[in-house]
Amino acid sequence: MPNTLVSVDWLRDHLNDPNVIVLDASYHLPTAKRDPDAEFVEQHIPGALRFDIDEVSDRDAALPHMLPTPEQFDEAMEDLGVGAGMQVVVYDSVGLFSAARAWWMFRYFGYDEVAVLDGGLPAWVSAGHLTESGRGRVVPPPHPFKSRVHLHWVVDANDLLKNIVSQEYLVLDARANPRFKGEAPEPRPGIRAGHIPGSASVPFSDLLDAETGCFKSAGEVRSRFADAGVDYLPVVVSCGSGVTACVLALGLEIAGLPEPKLYDGSWSEWGSRDDLPIETGN
Repeated sequence: MPNTLVSVDWLRDHLNDPNVIVLDASYHLPTAKRDPDAEFVEQHIPGALRFDIDEVSDRDAALPHMLPTPEQFDEAMEDLGVGAGMQVVVYDSVGLFSAARAWWMFRYFGYDEVAVLDGGLPAWVSAGHLTESGRGRVVPPPHPFKSRVHLHWVVDANDLLKNIVSQEYLVLDARANPRFKGEAPEPRPGIRAGHIPGSASVPFSDLLDAETGCFKSAGEVRSRFADAGVDYLPVVVSCGSGVTACVLALGLEIAGLPEPKLYDGSWSEWGSRDDLPIETGN
């Protein structure tokens, strides 16, 4: 079963397969002023259901869309009709933005039969494939979903504070370079500008083809990571709130590089805490 990317043609050919479930994992930054739920009702891939990363999260956490507990994730997947042995395909309405977060979440909770639609909804529409409106219909899965959590895939602020001295990990920041350098304001209020000391800038958009919105070739992706210094050190991926960092995680998988760890709190946490150091510039 595919576990990184599928093309719009692959999905077209498998859309009516009862073992394939399609999830719209669209999310937008607060500054975009877009409503992904309303957009889903208006237009989505036929048969798709809505995977809301803000709902499938730890809603008691002070930070945005932090990882849920295994029990919360299992319950959410049951509500969506996702069961063991099914092929999950996730996409978003931007192209490749938040779908990778859903992909990474499935893998974190031990489910590997998941892939991202390369180019997302824009690629699907551009290829001339049909869409539908409405909320979608959940079909109960034949087998229940049961998480097997990879706890070691996540690091926290204390881990990265120690890493400033130890340099055990190479930290890759997926935000746009002006945000990394502290030259552009953060989209959330009260967040300082800059980056974690010692981290490297790899904007997630660098891994995508500017015209199609699809992933570049594995070789091109591998080359971009090499330019950032990815070689022998294990990698931690970070971004604004743990979303586009997962595009980097997907890119590392596509490039055949080792699985990274995710800083789930990302800059939403680090930039809001005055007790944590920051750097600006390159």
